[in-house]
Amino acid sequence: MLTMVSAMDRARRLYAARTAVVDDEGVFTWGEFVDRARRAASVLDGLGVGAGERYAILSRNTFRNAELMHAGYWSGRIPVPVNIRLAGPEIRHILDDSDCRLLVVDEALDELANAGELAPWRERTLRVAPERRDAAGPQYETLLARAAPADAHEAEEGDTAILLYTGGTTGRSKGVPLSHRNVFANGQQCAIALGARTDDVFLHAAPMFHSADLLGTAYTLQGAAHMFLPVFSPESVLRAMERHGVTVAFLAPTMVIMILQDPSFAEYDLSRLRLVFYGSSPMAVEWIRRAMEALPGAEIQQGYGLTETSPILTTLDPEEHRDALESGRYDRLKAAGRPVTGVDMRIVDGGGAEVPLGEAGEVAVRGPNVTDRYLNRPEETAAAFRGGWFHTGDIGRMDEEGFMYLLDRKKDMVITGGENVYSSEVEAVLYQHPGVNEAAVVGVPDEKYGEALFAVIVPAPGAALDAEGMIAHCRARIGGYKIPRRMAFVDEMPKSAMGKILKTELRRIYGGKA
Repeated sequence: MLTMVSAMDRARRLYAARTAVVDDEGVFTWGEFVDRARRAASVLDGLGVGAGERYAILSRNTFRNAELMHAGYWSGRIPVPVNIRLAGPEIRHILDDSDCRLLVVDEALDELANAGELAPWRERTLRVAPERRDAAGPQYETLLARAAPADAHEAEEGDTAILLYTGGTTGRSKGVPLSHRNVFANGQQCAIALGARTDDVFLHAAPMFHSADLLGTAYTLQGAAHMFLPVFSPESVLRAMERHGVTVAFLAPTMVIMILQDPSFAEYDLSRLRLVFYGSSPMAVEWIRRAMEALPGAEIQQGYGLTETSPILTTLDPEEHRDALESGRYDRLKAAGRPVTGVDMRIVDGGGAEVPLGEAGEVAVRGPNVTDRYLNRPEETAAAFRGGWFHTGDIGRMDEEGFMYLLDRKKDMVITGGENVYSSEVEAVLYQHPGVNEAAVVGVPDEKYGEALFAVIVPAPGAALDAEGMIAHCRARIGGYKIPRRMAFVDEMPKSAMGKILKTELRRIYGGKA
């Protein structure tokens, strides 16, 4: 069965004595981890969460967070991980929209959980922390120790395993129900694509409320070990890699760059690290080269996906990274890669017809890892899921070798003077300037052209940049209509929890500068 119940049962039967979790608090075998998850399911039951009902998890990356999510998988209850960077009203929207029966809160986030908007859940909150002698009220570890291990719920493959919410840093986030088949299938797809091994130690550095964390399913299926990083910093990643022998890490490009720039980087033993998988956005050629030089024992691989696809759709393999650098075919590093096993991908026009190779269109996909709906959003479901295909909202093109190149989000394409400009193409040129650390291009209102290109740039340390110099840099590389004439130089970009630049926020900030 393609269910997470089956995955957990397999792990405890085949890998019971192998390490499942390495943590500063201790080490847990798969037998111990599944037992804790089964007891956590009984705790949820005792707090009034029935089979098929939802409970929210507001937590940093911890093994207790993981066991509570797996408790839902095991018992037919549905975990709803919540973005810990949201404000009270945004969290309230998710709790209301998903009809959660319980709010599980990491002790470190007590202040956030005490927001006035969350008052209706005060009596329906489970505080999770290590055992404390001086703590008042029932403690999670005490409840866990007293609970009997719950029996498995015989889930169907199409049953909802987890409910994730997209976005949410601006506007109303959408609930995405992922089925057991969706999560399990992408775990299999990623296990193949990444070569997951039983002796791996997978680092959960991406926030666990984000779909990117589901990449860890590949390592659960292999009976590998997991290490959970509560708070990201370059030092915490490096320390965890050395102390716990991390072999595989998923990192956003921003994280990779920060780690490589850390002054203490060379002091850590990273000899066990064999793979860095990066995603959420491409990484500039210069940083890919630096990563490969700084981590000679590790391979570099890129992935592209969405919450709706559980999440991985394509990967650009380590071999492609090496070949591109050795041959000078740097354009290949701009590719999102080829579809993983079992994913069908097409580039389509506005009517849903496939366009010729090399032409731009919307990326449409289907496969066992792709959800079929949004929660409580019938109109948006009908718009995105048509004719058996999920229309991603991403603009891309496919080459004759099957590599897909992302050009832009539909909403990020700028139409200026009747010409379509893909912001990612302009950003790639800006990144070629040695004085540019980060760059983003958005469209802003313009009386003459309708929209104009606006560049927001974070200069590299010590670099002195100005608009005239950047325009001259661009003029030698792209057509005049693609060159941003307006720009801002800033110390930092607004970013999501995954380190992705928030263009919606940039449009809000600079949209009046027309």
